[in-house]
Amino acid sequence: MSLFFSFDGVDGAGKSTQIGLFCDWLGRRGREVVRCRDPGSTPLGEKLRGILLDHHDLAIQRRSEMLLYMAARAQLVEEVIRPALVAGKAVVSDRYLLANVVYQGHAGGEEPSAIWNVGAVAVAGLMPRLTFVLDMPAHAAAGRIDREKDRMEMQGLEYLERVRQGYLIEAANRPDEIVVINAARPIAAVHADIIAAAERCLS
Repeated sequence: MSLFFSFDGVDGAGKSTQIGLFCDWLGRRGREVVRCRDPGSTPLGEKLRGILLDHHDLAIQRRSEMLLYMAARAQLVEEVIRPALVAGKAVVSDRYLLANVVYQGHAGGEEPSAIWNVGAVAVAGLMPRLTFVLDMPAHAAAGRIDREKDRMEMQGLEYLERVRQGYLIEAANRPDEIVVINAARPIAAVHADIIAAAERCLS
């Protein structure tokens, strides 16, 4: 069974912390883990990440935005994720295709089903076994961010709450692929629910 997992959710919900704990858990189970971020983790992906997230003064139309993410993801799949899985390693990604469906689709006005279709081509059908969506109200998550906001985060709480609702809609549509975890709780409780969901998936 392919051990490919992704984490998603609004920024500030605790993805980085939970990804670290989850990777440690996989390691204790004897798995070699490759951790990556989308966009990023390849030379091309990191350059596109800079364009997409750091250039606050650069106007990018939603469809163009989505396609730039797809290009970074296609490179990530072929350069990092697929080789790791072929080698028998576990892969844990900080975001993946679901993020585009939600940010540019549900929140940004593009058609979610079209983004899923474009994404299927970009990743050549390679999807996570399970995606963990760390869920909490956008205003609460935003209050946790203690760094300069990136280009997506600067689009306002109304936009980010639409992002959150998009995650919940997609999770309801794909219950076997996406699990929603209440992130507005202590770190240990969130981690415990993630592990329980992973064990159900792997059993």
